[in-house]
Amino acid sequence: MAFGRGAKMDGRRPSSPSSSLCTTTTVVVFVALCLVGAWMMTSSTVFPLEVSSSNKKSEPLDASSNKKPEVRDQRAAVDFGATEESPSGNAGGSSAKFEDTDNNDNVPDESHNNRDAPEEEKFTEDTMEKPVERTEEKEAPKEKDEVKDSFDDANGKSEVKNSKEGGETGRSGDEEGKDNETTTENDVDQFNGEKKEDQEGKSGDDAMQDATEQPQIEEKVEESGEKEQAAKANEAAESKKEKEAQASSKSSGDGITYSWKLCNSSAVTDYIPCLDNEKAIKKLHSTKHYEHRERHCPDEPPTCLVPLPEGYKRPIEWPKSRDKVWYSNVPHTKLAEYKGHQNWVKVSGDHLLFPGGGTQFKNGALHYIDTIQQALPDIAWGKRSRVILDVGCGVASFGGYMFDRDVLTMSFAPKDEHEAQVQFALERGIPAISAVMGTKRLPYPSRVFDVIHCARCRVPWHIEGGKLLLELNRLLRPGGYFVWSATPVYQKLPEDVEIWNAMSSLTKSMCWKMVKKTKDTLNQVGMAIYQKPMDNNCYEKRSEDSPPLCKETDDADASWNITLQACIHKLPVGPSVRGSKWPEFWPQRLEKTPFWIDGSHVGVYGKPANEDFEADYAHWKRVVSKSYVNGMGIDWSKVRNVMDMRAVYGGFAAALRGQRQVWVMNIVPIDSPDTLPIIYERGLFGMYHDWCESFSTYPRTYDLLHADHLFSKLKKRCKLLGVFAEVDRILRPEGKLIVRDSAETIIELEGMAKSLHWEVTMTYAKGNEGLLCVQKTMWRPKEIEASM
Repeated sequence: MAFGRGAKMDGRRPSSPSSSLCTTTTVVVFVALCLVGAWMMTSSTVFPLEVSSSNKKSEPLDASSNKKPEVRDQRAAVDFGATEESPSGNAGGSSAKFEDTDNNDNVPDESHNNRDAPEEEKFTEDTMEKPVERTEEKEAPKEKDEVKDSFDDANGKSEVKNSKEGGETGRSGDEEGKDNETTTENDVDQFNGEKKEDQEGKSGDDAMQDATEQPQIEEKVEESGEKEQAAKANEAAESKKEKEAQASSKSSGDGITYSWKLCNSSAVTDYIPCLDNEKAIKKLHSTKHYEHRERHCPDEPPTCLVPLPEGYKRPIEWPKSRDKVWYSNVPHTKLAEYKGHQNWVKVSGDHLLFPGGGTQFKNGALHYIDTIQQALPDIAWGKRSRVILDVGCGVASFGGYMFDRDVLTMSFAPKDEHEAQVQFALERGIPAISAVMGTKRLPYPSRVFDVIHCARCRVPWHIEGGKLLLELNRLLRPGGYFVWSATPVYQKLPEDVEIWNAMSSLTKSMCWKMVKKTKDTLNQVGMAIYQKPMDNNCYEKRSEDSPPLCKETDDADASWNITLQACIHKLPVGPSVRGSKWPEFWPQRLEKTPFWIDGSHVGVYGKPANEDFEADYAHWKRVVSKSYVNGMGIDWSKVRNVMDMRAVYGGFAAALRGQRQVWVMNIVPIDSPDTLPIIYERGLFGMYHDWCESFSTYPRTYDLLHADHLFSKLKKRCKLLGVFAEVDRILRPEGKLIVRDSAETIIELEGMAKSLHWEVTMTYAKGNEGLLCVQKTMWRPKEIEASM
C-alpha cells in the first residue's frame, strides 16, 4: 500500500486557453490542498505489525492475556520409605504413603510419563526459550539472522531494559506484536517479530532444531558506554517510581489492583508473623516450656510489607560476610555488649565483626571443631558426618566454620533469647532458623542428622522424663553422635554435678553410649560425646521400661504441630529399611540413589522410585547448567542463601553444589509427598513447612527463592496474595525469585510482582507451562496499615 501520493505533485501547468487559466489554477490549487491534507492524514496512521498465530510453538506471556490454561499435576502416588515396624506418613502424619494430597483429576495422559525428567519441567530444556524483556540498543544487521538459545545470557541483562512510564518494569513479548498505539519499536522488537513469523512457517520439529543450532545472541552493551547509560536510566526510572509510590501504593497487574501497606507491628523491621503474634502470646496460660517462643500464626496470613532498616545496603558477599556485616542491616548492639567478651560479635564503625568465637570456644570455632575430631576420629567431619544439627546456635559461628570441613549445619535458636542471633547468622550467610526446644517436635523427619551438637545451649535435657533429649533421639541417625559441651561435663559445682548425674542416668536408660569425654585445653572447656545404638537389642534388654517405647501408631516422621512425648521410637528393622545402615560417605552420597529406594515402589513423578530419583537429578543438572547458571542474568557471586520452596528429591540443590558456593534450604510442604528423608540421605538438609503460614526466619534473609510448581497447588488451600507477601518478606532487596508453574499462575504472580515494583527479568510460556524470573527492588510503600 502506497502512502502519501499527494506529496509527489510537481505543480506543472497544463496547456489550456488563457481565458480559463484563472479557473483552472484555482481548481488545481484546491485539489492539491485536498491531496496534501489526505497525505498528511494517511501518513500519520499506524498499521501494527501482524503476527500470525498459526502453528505457534511457544510464546511469551502477557499479563493481560485472557487465556486460562489448566493446571497440570504430574505427580503420582509413591509408597517407598516406610519402615517395617510402623507406617510411614507425611509431615503431618496423616498419610501412610508418599502421595500428593492434591486431586488426581488433572493428571495427564500416561504417554507423557515416558520421560527423562518431570514432564511439568521438561519444556525448559527441549525448547527455545525467549526472553520478554526489551533492550533499547540497536541490533547489528547480522544478529537478525540469529535466534536465542535456551535461556541465553542476554535474557538476564535487566540493566539494559527500559522502564516504561507508570512504573512498568518490562513488557511481555505479546505486547511486541499486539501494541496498537505505536510503531516506534526498536530493531530488537522488529527482529523478534520477524523471527516469530519465520518459525511459524516451519514444522515444530524443524523450528526446534533450527533454534538449538543457532548461536546465542550476544548482548552488545559496552562496559563504559551503553551499560553505564542504561544504569543511569534505571536509576532515574527507580527514582520516578519512588515518587509515584509516595502518592499511591496501588499498582495493578492483569486487571487486578493490589494495595500494599507497611506492617504495623512492634517488631518493625524484624517482623516474623508466626513468632510475633502478640495477641496469641498474651493468651497463653504458661510460658514455662517456652511456649511464647513457639509458632503462633495469625488466622489470616498478613498481606502487608515489612519496612527496611534505615540505611539498608546490599549484604557483604560470602566469604567476607562470615567475618563482618553492615551494622545498618542488623542494627542491634545488645548482643555485642552482653557476649562481646566471648568473641560472639563486636561493633566497629559501620560494621559488626564476628571473631568466630562462642561461649565454649572463645578462641575460635575452628580449633574447637578440630578438637572434637581429634577426640573422636570416627566422627570424620565431611565424610561420615555431613549433616548436623546445632541446638542453641547463637550467631552460628560453629556452623559457619563447619563449611571449612565440608559439613552442612542446620542451626537454630529461639527469637530474642539473645537479640537477633539468628538474624546475625543469616546476614553472615550461615544457615539458621528461629525455633525452640519447647512443647512440639522440631520440623524435621526422624533419623536424619549424623551429629547433633549443643554448646552451652541452655536446654534442660534431664527434666520431665528427658522429653527434650528424646526429641534429639528421634532426629539422630542410628549410630549418630550427640556432642554435649556444657559446664556439667567439666565443672564440679553442686548444680553441675546434679545435672551430670541426671544426664548420665537418662542417657544410659536411652541406650546411648558415652564414647568420649575430653577437654579442650585452649578454650578450657570439656565435652562428652554419646552414640545412639544401631539396633533395638539394648531397648529389649532394659530392666525398666523408662523411658517407655513409643506406641506403634506414633509416626516418628510426623513433626508438624506434633506434641512432644517422653518415649523412645524403636529403630528400623530389615536390610532394606531407611536407617538400618549408614549412608555412603560424602560426597558419594549426594548422587547415589538411597539403598532403600528401589524399583518395587512408585516415585513422585510416576516412574519406579529409583528411576524417578535419577531422572529428577539428571533433569535439574540440565536446567541448572544450561539455564540458571549462565542464562538468567544471575550474578552468582552475590548469591549465598538459597531456598527451594518445593524441593521433592533435592535435585535442584544437588545440581547447584558443583556450580556455586551456595547453600540451599530445601522445603518439603506438609501436603506433599514426604521426600525430606531422601534429601538428608543425600547429604543435604531442609525442613517441613506450610506455605499458607509464614516461615520461621527473619525478613530479608534469602538471596534467591526457587518455586517449582508450588503456587498453583497452594491456590487450592490459601490465597496467593498472602504467600507472595511472605516471599517479599524473606527475600532480600535485589534478590531473585524463579517460578516454574502453570501459565495461568505465572500471569497472576507476574501481576503481583509488578505491583510491588519488582523487575520482571524474564517470562516465558509453552502450552500450559510457564517460567517467571523477577527481582525484588528497594521499593516500600509509605502508608502503614491500621492497627489490628
